[in-house]
Order: sequence, then C-alpha cells, then structure tokens
Amino acid sequence: MWAASVFTLYPEMFPGPLGASMAGTALTNGLWALKTHNIRDHGLGRHRAVDDTPAGGGPGMVLRADVLAASLDAATPLGDPRPRLLMSPRGKPLTQEMAREFASGPGLVILCGRFEGVDERVIEGRGLREISIGDYILSGGEIAALTLLDACVRLLPGVMGKHESGDDESFEGGLLEYPHYTRPREWEGRPIPDMLLSGDHAKIARWRREQAEALTKERRPDLWKAREGQ
Repeated sequence: MWAASVFTLYPEMFPGPLGASMAGTALTNGLWALKTHNIRDHGLGRHRAVDDTPAGGGPGMVLRADVLAASLDAATPLGDPRPRLLMSPRGKPLTQEMAREFASGPGLVILCGRFEGVDERVIEGRGLREISIGDYILSGGEIAALTLLDACVRLLPGVMGKHESGDDESFEGGLLEYPHYTRPREWEGRPIPDMLLSGDHAKIARWRREQAEALTKERRPDLWKAREGQ
C-alpha cells in the first residue's frame, strides 16, 4: 500500500481536504495510508522546545536538527525505501512528472518546515529532498504537503474513476489542457463548438490538440519553449 508519513507541528491539519472527495474515499478504502507525527513529541525540556535562534543572528527561529532527526528516526526505520522530502520554498518545483514518479513508488516521508526554516545539517544528514509548490511563501509546509499528496494520491491505481482520466490533463505531454464543454448545447448565446458535435473522433482529437497548443503558447510560453527544445 502507498503510505505517507508526515512530520509536522500541527498534525490536526491532516488529513484535512485529503479526507474528502476521491482522496478521502481512497483513504477509507485502504488504497493509501496516512500517518502524522508530531515533531513536538521529541522537543527538548519542559516546554518541548523545537526551535532556536539562528546561528550568526537574524530574525525568527530555526527548527533544530537534533529534534527533527529524533522525530524522523523514531518513525522511519533504517531501510525505509520511501523518499524523504522537505517542503521548502527553495526546493525544486513540483511538476506533474514528479508527482507520477512519487505515485509509482512505495509512498513518501514528508517534513513540514516552519518559522525561518530548518537547520541545514538535518537536510544533509537525513537526505531530505527539498520540494516547492510555487514561488511564494506559506506560513508552513503543511498546505504544501497537502497539495503534493493530493497530486500523488489521485494517480494511484483505483483512485480515479477511469485510469485514462489522468492521461489527458494539463502538463501531460508538456501542454495545458484543451477546453471542455457539456450540456446545454447553447448557454447565454455561447454554443458548443460544432467540431465537438461532429462525431468525427479523429477531427475532434486534432481540434483538441490545436486548442491545447494555442493555450500553452498564450498562457505558458515557458512550457511551449521547453517543448520546442525537446
């Protein structure tokens, strides 16, 4: 079973939205597993301290390497084959290709950062792979972890209604997704394009491809440029 272990100061944030819709049904049906670990359980002293002031000075606090390592080591034994991730704004951007890579494995171990960041030594010492969900700053890694998990869980076998549902979406094949339409045939003077009603599947596939390419060129020239360079 695909299993996720999340290390956080706020375990009550999970499963959150992952407990609803497809991911929640899959979780209930045992298609994947989620376990949270409270980092503060390994905090130091009477107040269970997990952070300290930055070496060299500066604002804010930094999560301690010894506390994080103790939390990780207690719940992920040696030989655990799952990738160890740290949700971090300086990490490698999450992509659909990366989500497929993670979904095809045994699961994930995810550390959620907080405050100013995480002591660099635990990143190095525990082989944490830093992942970002975008060029902006969140209050912590929990929302980023939920996003990453949702992107992976929906790709697991049996989670989506049809296996093909995940094969023709934005970012698959380097393109944004083509426009979708459904009933009514006309709405507020806007009809469904005649091509989609033609019954000619080859022409429909070509139209959808052309639309996807046009949207990608317009909205994501970076994706189009990367595609042209392949």
